[in-house]
Amino acid sequence: MAGYLKLVCASFQRQGFHTVGSRCKNRTDCGAAPGAWSQVAVQKVNAAGTDPSSPVGFVLGVDLLHIFPLEGATFLCPADVTDPRTSQRILEVLPGGRADVILSDMAPNATGFRDLDHDRLISLCLTLLSVTPDILQPGGTFLCKTWAGSQSRRLQRRLTEEFQNVRIIKPEASRKESSEVYFLATQYHRRKGTVKQ
Repeated sequence: MAGYLKLVCASFQRQGFHTVGSRCKNRTDCGAAPGAWSQVAVQKVNAAGTDPSSPVGFVLGVDLLHIFPLEGATFLCPADVTDPRTSQRILEVLPGGRADVILSDMAPNATGFRDLDHDRLISLCLTLLSVTPDILQPGGTFLCKTWAGSQSRRLQRRLTEEFQNVRIIKPEASRKESSEVYFLATQYHRRKGTVKQ
């Protein structure tokens, strides 16, 4: 399964996040390498420090595939987001051990069986959601790609348990017949009973 996770922490203006979201939605492929989202994120959070008047943010990318170096971004690759050892590495790399935003463009390798591919992608999103208590700051934002299908409500229910606001976004650049949608969840508060390890 090829999965790409970007974690963006430090200063990230709300308008800036929406801009990153709209830019990344122009992607139509299931894989995320070589890191177009990270390029946009680096600019939005000033991770390369090119704007001396703005705080310097941090961008971390994780992928099973190789990602070419990018000034202002840190990459863990090859690394499997579903592996607990990767979660530990993420915590070690993130300043303060937390991210303000998680942007996920993860997708399994397509089998050609729509229902199976949908179920596998939902499983990836749920796995990522299960590590948010360790990684995401309270009040943080979570954006994940999925393909519309029978398990979408399951993911949406989980998100509404842990975030104040959840909505579905259909990329303007996405073909009308495409089932690709994004869940945008904001104001992370964790669900009751969740304890950070």
